[in-house]
Amino acid sequence: MKEQEVNKARAVYYKIFSGFFVYLTDQSKYFELLSLLDIVKTNPLDNASGEAFTNIANKLQKDSNVVLLQEYDDIFHNPHTTQVRTTASFYDEQVESGRKRVQMLDFLAKTKIRRDEKNYSEYEDSIGFIFAVLSELANLLANGEEQYKTVQHCIFADVLNEFVDEISRTIYEHEKADIFKDVIVALLSFMEFERLYLEVSRAKPKEYKKQVDEKETISKEEMERRARNKAAKAAGAKKQDDVFITYDVESDI
Repeated sequence: MKEQEVNKARAVYYKIFSGFFVYLTDQSKYFELLSLLDIVKTNPLDNASGEAFTNIANKLQKDSNVVLLQEYDDIFHNPHTTQVRTTASFYDEQVESGRKRVQMLDFLAKTKIRRDEKNYSEYEDSIGFIFAVLSELANLLANGEEQYKTVQHCIFADVLNEFVDEISRTIYEHEKADIFKDVIVALLSFMEFERLYLEVSRAKPKEYKKQVDEKETISKEEMERRARNKAAKAAGAKKQDDVFITYDVESDI
């Protein structure tokens, strides 16, 4: 019973963080995020995360997601500010759509979870998608589907844990970060819990062999993906509930 409750709580935390790293144009999903914040700020993992969640709740508008979307754009998409990359592949190889995306595709093949390519254009190794996947897997474990223990451990240990500290530092130091500073404080607290729970050590900092020019890191595929993102945002099409397509048939882990 205790294990079930822990997994339910883990699912909530991962869902909250996915809500900050997936572009929330759907107001109903934004209001759901506010409700989840009310839960965790009164039952935090520690004092630091409790204070961070309280700060986030106070900074977010209660009737609109405009403030959150503006800061999200300033950090991740605005060409006039430092643009933070969100994929594990970039922090692994300094290229988009690399080895870590391949790993995520391999892990997803062992589950019911698939990316809805028509409505969710971020890659499978983007941090928002990883959070959403781990939330779904924690829910499945809470419902007794123990076969997902291995794959959730692998996704955390081999993908998320490898770059979460570096992307967190980059976001925290961003010139436009305000709400996201508190998001990062809460996230790092949760990541420490996850390392203890899953028995995973903190990853060593990456040492890159050379600095790759910004233009060299953007492939044709990446340029097309960004164009689709921009068009989708303009149309208000990217919604959190479009992240998954769940199938009845799955492979054994």
